[in-house]
Amino acid sequence: MLKLTLVTDAWEPQVNGVVRTLSTTIRLLAERGVRVQVISPDQYWSVPMPSYPEIRLAMTTQRRIGRQIRAFAPDALHIATEGPLGWHARGWAMKQGMAFTTSFHTRFPDYVSARIGINPERVWRVLRRFHGAASAVMVATPRLADELASHGISQTRLWSRGADVDQFRPDAPPHPVYAGLTRPVALHVGRVAVEKNIEAFLAAPWAGDKLVVGDGPALDALQRKYPAAHFLGALHGPALASAYAGADVLAFPSRTDTFGLVMIEALASGTPVAGYPVPGPLDVVGQGGFGPDGRAPGRIGAVAHDLGDAMRAALSARRADCVAHGRRYAWDGCVDQFLAALVTGDGQPVPWLPAPGLQLVA
Repeated sequence: MLKLTLVTDAWEPQVNGVVRTLSTTIRLLAERGVRVQVISPDQYWSVPMPSYPEIRLAMTTQRRIGRQIRAFAPDALHIATEGPLGWHARGWAMKQGMAFTTSFHTRFPDYVSARIGINPERVWRVLRRFHGAASAVMVATPRLADELASHGISQTRLWSRGADVDQFRPDAPPHPVYAGLTRPVALHVGRVAVEKNIEAFLAAPWAGDKLVVGDGPALDALQRKYPAAHFLGALHGPALASAYAGADVLAFPSRTDTFGLVMIEALASGTPVAGYPVPGPLDVVGQGGFGPDGRAPGRIGAVAHDLGDAMRAALSARRADCVAHGRRYAWDGCVDQFLAALVTGDGQPVPWLPAPGLQLVA
């Protein structure tokens, strides 16, 4: 039985794509018989992150982290985030001569620049140091791998993302809020924070109503500035599925996300996606709106430098084509990629068995 220690500073009750990716991966690993030790902030005294009180920063020591890892005696160590826990685990593993892998989920250089104006290259220097010691750095797309290579992080391995196609379906009953909205309805799902660029969505000209699902530090300010928009807060499970299924288009205004899990969840629900021609939307929707490889069965959305133009163009997509493309992203295939990138403590590939009969969109 394979034993894996996964260290993450992003964990429940946080609501974001990183947490959903990790929790889904851990659940599917357990179904394959992998024993997973999760080291996360909820296990320690923590303090709120400045300007992001929902994110807790764990206050502990490298020695304590090391004791936990040593007691579990894992076959492989994966450090998912570059927070306090990640740095402690990295430091301990390097002292022990233990190989490990990392993953790159968040464009911190862009986030920090957007929030406090620090030169992104200063943050890239820190990230190069953090990831440089890893045997492999897992990334969601080949485009992101190229970006990291341009910043001196070259030992990347692909770990894509999937959608829960049993939950996110086109036949999910629309959320009750849609009964009172004017069509077409444009939806945004995600953390309500400055780096998500939600104001570009709310300010874009649009004939129908706009709906925002999510919570975050910018929520109150955006509610006051855009009273005509509808804010539902964070939704989960069937309620989130009903929000996707009832919308006419999902707007993804972020210019900084590494992937954007919500885009493939929307597609699996039959809802086309609109965004800017930047990494994330280009990796899911593609430059022409027919998928990143141009092989989607039909239009699944649109990208444009004017977000309103992209939203209107996306309305011409057929819901059946969106569903067909969204269902190509299988979580089991993503877990195969994750396992294939792991290494043992002495740097050798871990033994693993792929899920049978699955193909994954790269």
